[in-house]
Amino acid sequence: MDKEFIITEDGSHTIYLPEIDEHYHSVHGAIQESRHIYIEQGLLQSTENPVSILEIGFGTGLNAYLTYCYAKERNLTVNYISLEKYPLSKTEYKQLNYPNNIFPESSFVFHQMHCAEWNTVAEISPEFKLQKIQADLLSFRFNSTPQYDLVYYDAFAPGKQPEMWTDEILHRVAATVKRNGILVTYCAKGTVRRALADAGFQMERIPGPTGKKEILRGKKTI
Repeated sequence: MDKEFIITEDGSHTIYLPEIDEHYHSVHGAIQESRHIYIEQGLLQSTENPVSILEIGFGTGLNAYLTYCYAKERNLTVNYISLEKYPLSKTEYKQLNYPNNIFPESSFVFHQMHCAEWNTVAEISPEFKLQKIQADLLSFRFNSTPQYDLVYYDAFAPGKQPEMWTDEILHRVAATVKRNGILVTYCAKGTVRRALADAGFQMERIPGPTGKKEILRGKKTI
């Protein structure tokens, strides 16, 4: 797909895909959106250390980079697994300006994450291990036992990729989450909330980042 690099309202990049009329991040601010949803309402709500994180959609690597930076501040040990069907090329990810806008002292980590070999575990630091898996969520086979403390569900919107938000797929992801584990997503659709509730999460609507009224967060109760 053709990609356009857009500067969002907080000065950070997002990527626009004209073919499906979709942005990777909010035009109101890529960094502020990811930080609010996945760090403040996800990572910082978990009491686990070490914490095992599953991300649906590595995308630009912003969520992984922010997670590393905030985990380092809080002395958290992180095992980070991310699924991505269409990885960015080196030319593409080198255009992104996130390290210039936040935690520039760790800018090398952002590039290290993108340079890490796919489908293998990379030690970004002694406290942060990253495994990027190039795979299609629709056909990916997860471990049969719950293993994740936290899920960042960051697939493209249901209106653009409805197959990523079916009850079947959401239940499959939910089955990988440990009891008391957390799932956060920018999507606040009622169908998604009900599917996750049916899959064992106690769901709540919480205030979203700038430009978005609400997001969803759930805690696994079974």
